[in-house]
Amino acid sequence: MPELNPTRIYVDADACPVKDEIYRVASRHGLPVSVVAGNFIRVPQDPLIERIAAGSGMDAADDWIAERAGKGDIVITSDIPLASRCVKSGAEVIAPNGKPFTEASIGMTLAVRNLMTDLRSSGEVTGGPRSFAPRDRSAFLSALDQAIRRIQRQRAQQPAPNQG
Repeated sequence: MPELNPTRIYVDADACPVKDEIYRVASRHGLPVSVVAGNFIRVPQDPLIERIAAGSGMDAADDWIAERAGKGDIVITSDIPLASRCVKSGAEVIAPNGKPFTEASIGMTLAVRNLMTDLRSSGEVTGGPRSFAPRDRSAFLSALDQAIRRIQRQRAQQPAPNQG
């Protein structure tokens, strides 16, 4: 029986504050991780962890992830346009603060992002997002674990492909 590709965790790594947590959870579940950055980024020496230098183009890392992530994969990013692309391809998408991006939430999230970008460019808003807190790390760990378990349950319920 052909084995389904394992769930892969894709990390939009340039500004990701939870890389160490991702490595620990992935190791516990035996899942491969692709750590994608524009240029060189340091990762642990581990056969399950793959380092990708996608290039210095404007959205090179985002494009690399979006072209590969799909159903049964998990993408870790705070980049809303990338999250939208990956949700559309069927991947589970989680922000580093633990907030999941879903089909139901991504449209409004994109609209708010675009509005805030417009307000900032006109000088209306000067503050950025709030800083990363310990509770965000905890929420992220919980969300990642839940996503992995949900995917494993879905795969366990799939009928085996017919042999013929």
